[in-house]
Amino acid sequence: MKKALNPSWLLALALLIVCGTAGAADPPVMPWNLDALSQAPKEYPAPGFEEKGVRALFYDGLPFNGKPTRVFAWYGAPEGAPGTKYPAMVLIHGGGGTAFAEWVRLWTGRGYAAIAMDTCGCVPKGKYSDWERHPDGGPAGWGDFEHAAAAPEEQWSYHAVADVVLAHSLIRSYPEVDAGRIGVTGISWGGYLTCITAGVDPRFQLAVPVYGCGFLGEDSAWLDAFAGMGPEKAGRWLGLWDPSVYLGRARMPLLWVTGTNDFAYPMGSLQKSYRLPQGPRTLCVRIRMPHGHGGAGENPEEIRVFAESLLNTGKPLPKITGQGREGNTVWATYTSAVAVQRAELTYTKAAGKWQDRLWESIPATVDTGAGRVTATLPEGATVYYLNLFDDRDCAVSTEHEETAPDSR
Repeated sequence: MKKALNPSWLLALALLIVCGTAGAADPPVMPWNLDALSQAPKEYPAPGFEEKGVRALFYDGLPFNGKPTRVFAWYGAPEGAPGTKYPAMVLIHGGGGTAFAEWVRLWTGRGYAAIAMDTCGCVPKGKYSDWERHPDGGPAGWGDFEHAAAAPEEQWSYHAVADVVLAHSLIRSYPEVDAGRIGVTGISWGGYLTCITAGVDPRFQLAVPVYGCGFLGEDSAWLDAFAGMGPEKAGRWLGLWDPSVYLGRARMPLLWVTGTNDFAYPMGSLQKSYRLPQGPRTLCVRIRMPHGHGGAGENPEEIRVFAESLLNTGKPLPKITGQGREGNTVWATYTSAVAVQRAELTYTKAAGKWQDRLWESIPATVDTGAGRVTATLPEGATVYYLNLFDDRDCAVSTEHEETAPDSR
């Protein structure tokens, strides 16, 4: 049986390697050449790939193992009058996924241009988690822990982030796209990449990581992988590719969408992550939100409303302006351009592993005149937060609070 490494020590080592201190805003060396990635890559047709309402294409990626690469993508835009400029979204798939045409159509149906690229050197032929490799594709995905000792430019995270930034450069070059109104969202490993990209590409106007966050060396789903790598390789990987290294650079508004029991990205790491960026943040944490593509990670209404408020003229999500606890009374203050119709106190009486805790909720009292929500904390609660729901049934969350330092 392998001896487990102390995950906190792993992360401390990683951040010491790159930043010198946990949460530092600016690592001394960025692996990517942002000037080069900010130029629109060359685009190629993708014969044999057809989907209604979108078109298939390849674009140049970065060299891998000394050879040029091409990245597959689906692109779509609404049908409108000539000269119309649309806002746009860059869509980053998660583990086992690929470029999804239906995800692009979801956004074109909302009046956006959208691009979804494959970040693992594949094309959308085959089935989930077993897509066909492209002969000119880059490295295979999902952590690529086995190559942690390789040069940074030969590792998956390096290429995947570059693929996203290049897709952004490509879509903003299209005449029908308003280059000043582009956001990015990603699911699971795509949420991980969204976190890094938010700190790497300041041209984005918003970012929405779904499930993904940083501090993977602390309590994520990959602790066994880090333990198996040994301290040197694990520290190197975390120091290069953990989102916590880059999130402090992010300045655009971020919306964090996740669930209380996410198996891969626990609430403790999530909180440390969303406290790093320097721009505005909004939280949406629902009890036991399912983890996946499709309706689970692509369709939360909060994502659409967030984008509409920043890239169009939509009314924003409610904003939490303060929170606290006095005795067993929990409170939060808020401002909102739409009615907050209800609220709930979400809590757990459990301790230990975040993923295994049982979460419950009870109604909270909304004072719309004062812009204040209050609730009574149940006896024995170890962690709690408030959820506010507006008249679109969109949820915004306060930060979670632990009632005692040792509640974990």
